[in-house]
Amino acid sequence: MSDPRYPIGKFTFAGPLNADQRAAAIEVIENTPLELRKALRGLADEQLATPYRDGGWTVRQLVHHIADSHINAYCRFRLTLTEDNPTIKPYEEKLWAELADGTAAPLGLSLAILDALHARLSMLLHSLTDDQFARPMTHPSSGQHDLHWLLAVYAWHGPHHIAHITALREARGW
Repeated sequence: MSDPRYPIGKFTFAGPLNADQRAAAIEVIENTPLELRKALRGLADEQLATPYRDGGWTVRQLVHHIADSHINAYCRFRLTLTEDNPTIKPYEEKLWAELADGTAAPLGLSLAILDALHARLSMLLHSLTDDQFARPMTHPSSGQHDLHWLLAVYAWHGPHHIAHITALREARGW
C-alpha cells in the first residue's frame, strides 16, 4: 500500500528545469485553484472536517494550508528576485494549521486568495528569464537552491494536497 502522506510521491528535483519543464510547471501552478475547486465540489461541512488520513489535517485545514504555503512561495520568489541570495524564512506550518482561521474559516476565503495569488504568481513566472530562474536562495534546513527548485516545489505542492482530498473522496465513496 502506498503512503497516504504522499499520494503523488515525495518531492524530488533533478534540475535545473529546461524551458518546456518550466512551462509545464507554471501551467500546473496556474491550474491549481481550479483543480482544488474540482476536488472540493459538493463536499459538505462534515466532510470538510474529515482528516485525509489518521493523524492528518482535515480537508478544511488542507485548503487553508495551501493558501498559507503559496503566500509564502510568492514572497520567496519575489525576495529571491530582488535580493542577493536571501535566506528564506521557514514557518511552522503545523502550528499555522491549528490557528482559528486554519480550522474554521470558510473555504471561500482561501480559494479567493489562491485565485488572485496564482494569477499574480503566473504573471511573474511567465516574465522570468533563464538568468532569473538561476537566482540563488538559501533555505535554512535544506540548503542552497534557485528558482528552478522553488518552481518545481510549488508545481508539486498543490497537486500533492489536492491528491489528499481526491484520495479521501475515493476511499470514502464521496
